[in-house]
Amino acid sequence: MFSDSLQDYDLILASASPRRRQLMKEAGFRFRTAVTGFEENWPPHLRGKEIAEFLATGKAASWTRPLVPGQVLITADTIVWCHGMNLGKPSDEAEAMRFLRQLSGCRHDVITGICLKDSMKESVFSVTTGVTFRELDYDEIEYYVHNYRPLDKAGAYGIQEWIGLRGITGIEGSYYNVVGMPVSELYTALLQFTGENYMSNTGNKTRII
Repeated sequence: MFSDSLQDYDLILASASPRRRQLMKEAGFRFRTAVTGFEENWPPHLRGKEIAEFLATGKAASWTRPLVPGQVLITADTIVWCHGMNLGKPSDEAEAMRFLRQLSGCRHDVITGICLKDSMKESVFSVTTGVTFRELDYDEIEYYVHNYRPLDKAGAYGIQEWIGLRGITGIEGSYYNVVGMPVSELYTALLQFTGENYMSNTGNKTRII
């Protein structure tokens, strides 16, 4: 009979993202939620996954309450990296439309940085998924932005929404990473983090601090 060893831990997901919360709930994680006051800025020299990992680590560092044995803090940040630029959450509809015009007809990377932290140690890693959009016309972009208002989403789109269903032609890697949390990789990383064997087999670099 399957026994989830993570049930013995007090997992704290420090995220306001409803998609991360829903994915973790559907994957059977027992956790509670909290938010941090971290301001999402990063040094200009960082690129790609360096930004995602920096932001995830920064969110963990902004957690001010002491962690006790048996507690694990989980922080994450997802970015969209396209043409050497980070397309974050758009500030308004005009910027959302500009982001989608940049993504139209090209491949981009969706990168989630994740930081795990307990009372003794910290680990940070990232998961990258390649996504390709077909050419999107102006009316499609305008319709999506006006009707779905993706201002809370990195890159101004949700893969599970209208624009993703109609416009995405290819995906390389974790689908759930694009939704907001690579739950399979997170599960594996948590097993490693809470156990004695700390060698990564997720296919992504794990750094112990």
